[in-house]
Amino acid sequence: MRIWHYKLIPFLPKSQLLAQWRELNSIFKKQDKHILINYIYEYPKENLMYYSILVLNEMAEKGYKTKTDNFSNYFNGVDFIKATKFNDGDNPFPNHHNYRYLKQCFYNLQEKYDRGQKDFSEEIFNKLNDFMIDEMMREDCF
Repeated sequence: MRIWHYKLIPFLPKSQLLAQWRELNSIFKKQDKHILINYIYEYPKENLMYYSILVLNEMAEKGYKTKTDNFSNYFNGVDFIKATKFNDGDNPFPNHHNYRYLKQCFYNLQEKYDRGQKDFSEEIFNKLNDFMIDEMMREDCF
C-alpha cells in the first residue's frame, strides 16, 4: 500500500493511478491500517479528501471512469468547502510528503520503468524525470 507523493500524481502510469484509486477506496471502505499509510490518520479527513480529489481529477483528465460511492460514504459529513480550501499545489500531508518521500516515490517509479512496466512509456518517464530534475534544483541538490 502506498499513498503516492501528491506532486507525482500527474506522472503516474495508468496502472499506478488506478491502483491508487483502489487503495483509496480500500481506506474509504475499511479504514485500512498499513505501515506505509498510517500517517494519513494524523490529519483531518479534509486533507485526505483533497488528495483524493487530486487523484479523481487526474483520472478524469485521462478519461478513466470512477465509482465514488465509498468516497461519498467515507467523507459524509466532512466539510467539502474546508477540503477545497487547499490551493492548487498545496501539500495535503506536509509532515510526510516532503522532499525525502518525493525521492522515495520517484525511485520506486523509476524501478518500475527500468524493469519494463508495459504502461510506463518513455514519454511519461521523461516528463517525470524532468520534473524531478526541477525539484532537485529547487532543493539545491546540485
